[in-house]
Amino acid sequence: MPFEFGEVVLVRFPFTSQTALKQRPAVVVSSSTYNDTKPDVIIMAITSQLHPTVAFGEVQIADWTGANLLKPSAVKPVFARIEQQLILKRLGKLGADDEAQVRQAMRVILG
Repeated sequence: MPFEFGEVVLVRFPFTSQTALKQRPAVVVSSSTYNDTKPDVIIMAITSQLHPTVAFGEVQIADWTGANLLKPSAVKPVFARIEQQLILKRLGKLGADDEAQVRQAMRVILG
């Protein structure tokens, strides 16, 4: 079953140094068309380490329980491309408002 923008998945997310991996939730940000035609997906990391002020490019997930996350969480401005077969589990899906916030953050991050 193909992945869709806004799906929350569990993956082994690469550190930006590419030296290690950490199991964490992530959100799929590539389109269904991309995901249907490519063996990989583009994801953004999700963290439960929240800060008093939201950092550049971060999105606090308002409906984190609806996305089936265990704790209040935020989408980090960190992208990765991984093979779909490396996704460990589907967790849930962002709500429409959270999806819109992620799309806006991507426009700010990517220009």
